[in-house]
Amino acid sequence: MDGDNQTTITEFLLLGLSGKAEQEEVLFGLFLGMYLVTITGNLLIILTICCDAHLHTPMYFFLANLSSVDICFSSVTVPKMLVNHIVGSKSISYMECMTHFITFINMDGFLLSVMAYDRYIAICCPLHYTMIMRPRLCVLLVALSWVITNLHALLHTLLMVQLAFCFHNAVQQFFCDPYAIIKLSCSDTFINDFIAFTVGGLTSITPFTCITVSYGYIFSSVLKFPSIQGVRKALSTCGSHLAVVFLFYGAILGVYMHSSSLYSVQDMVTTVIFTVVTPMANPFIYSLRNHDMKQAIRKLITRKLILSTF
Repeated sequence: MDGDNQTTITEFLLLGLSGKAEQEEVLFGLFLGMYLVTITGNLLIILTICCDAHLHTPMYFFLANLSSVDICFSSVTVPKMLVNHIVGSKSISYMECMTHFITFINMDGFLLSVMAYDRYIAICCPLHYTMIMRPRLCVLLVALSWVITNLHALLHTLLMVQLAFCFHNAVQQFFCDPYAIIKLSCSDTFINDFIAFTVGGLTSITPFTCITVSYGYIFSSVLKFPSIQGVRKALSTCGSHLAVVFLFYGAILGVYMHSSSLYSVQDMVTTVIFTVVTPMANPFIYSLRNHDMKQAIRKLITRKLILSTF
């Protein structure tokens, strides 16, 4: 496109999930409620883990970090939609859109892989667990995950700011999806697409591969257990994590692994599951299926109620 015909885009329009006013009202109330539940549930998980000494273990350390990432993930996507609905606007500035949420997407995947490794050590090498999963290693694994995901996000951002945007600035989403933004560019996006396919694919496939390998070893070890009770006890420690993994990667496949360029109802549902439902569901999955977590939450709430009466 010639320079004379090129218009500089200073903002994007987030069209949301529905163009009908009555549906937007319902969606606003629904998303507001889900966002509040997400923040409350994940904060409760973090507070419970911090206050209960019995939960100061590697597994719950990683869970507290996962809850922190889910809070950040939801806070990047949902509040902007809620604010735009209140002020009657659909716009988001160019610079705000460039600071996308790839970091938090990838961080979830890396934390889930670290948690899978923790379960592998606990089940397959129980006698060496405390020696291997030392606090220094746990902190190092989380820090390394943050470094990798931030470098990935920085690479995407630096490449995206080089793109030119002409006349099209409408995004059929309620958040600034970087992959949807790239499609709006009027300049050559080969490098962006190549990096998204290679580096983006690598940062998604690597954690999933680690999870798959870890559970491959876990299941092979569990099958050798002499008693059914031992098998059930081993698998019960993995149930919550597996549920979160299936929900997270199932939503990713639903959002990104399709060839259609048109935004369908299926895309809308999978996007909502990925960005809103998954961060909200994680605290419930871990608290409802975990006896230690339920007991710790019960103790924390009881303690707060007793203190509030004095």
